Amino acid sequence: MKKKGNKRQYNIFLIVGIVIVLTAIFIAVFCPIITKYDPLLVNVEERITAPTGQHKLGTDEMGRDVLSRMFFGVRASMIIGVSVAIISTMAGIIVGVIAGYYNKVDNVLMRILDGVMAFPSIIIAIALAGILGTGKINIIIALSVAYFPTMARIVRSSVLSLRDIEYVQSIKVLGASDVYIIIHHIIPNIISPIIVQMTFIFALAVFDEAALSYLGVGIRAPEPSLGGMVSDARKYMSVAPWTILYPGLMIAYIVLGLNLLGDGLRDYFDPKLNEK
Repeated sequence: MKKKGNKRQYNIFLIVGIVIVLTAIFIAVFCPIITKYDPLLVNVEERITAPTGQHKLGTDEMGRDVLSRMFFGVRASMIIGVSVAIISTMAGIIVGVIAGYYNKVDNVLMRILDGVMAFPSIIIAIALAGILGTGKINIIIALSVAYFPTMARIVRSSVLSLRDIEYVQSIKVLGASDVYIIIHHIIPNIISPIIVQMTFIFALAVFDEAALSYLGVGIRAPEPSLGGMVSDARKYMSVAPWTILYPGLMIAYIVLGLNLLGDGLRDYFDPKLNEK
């Protein structure tokens, strides 16, 4: 009975995570249709307006509609999150497979990755963003560089567990090339941990993008971003709490959904965790 309860609980985590992520994707895709106002439209006559029927979540210090800016901020976060997850995953797979399959380069690659991973990912991202400059493309590059070492280590560990098994060795003896073995017999068997880690990278990218924008090295103003909205609203917390509350909650909402999705997928792919 306990196992069934745990399984049901993890299924709920997965379902809730999927619903939250799909909601965020819907907002990101359809925000130009579901919002009434241009997120860049300034109207000083309506600055610091509390939530009303006309402005559902109020306006900010420049009279811009908070709901519109928040939804377009979600779009920016999702674009960056997806891009970082894909790029860092691809880079991590390439480096991790090479390190795990070929002993000669393993030590060299792992020492380099250890050096990168010695610093928190957000510190690396801030440093690279400071060098490259602000903007979505530069944020994607900075965060991808910061996250791919973790993916590479996970892939390497999985490859090491498969490389020397009898099945793979027998295929190699029959004359199969390394590339064939990697593509057809190694990578397909390590997809599960890759998908799970990719989900967590997505969540980290959304959070760290918000942090970079909050610090002023992220998305360029006046382009809407959730972190930028929180940063701009600091001065007006006491008189206009809605300007910081809603974008802050949206960041938490998306990150929570992605983490629940990652936890649910991890437990789905590895049922043994449910028994512990």
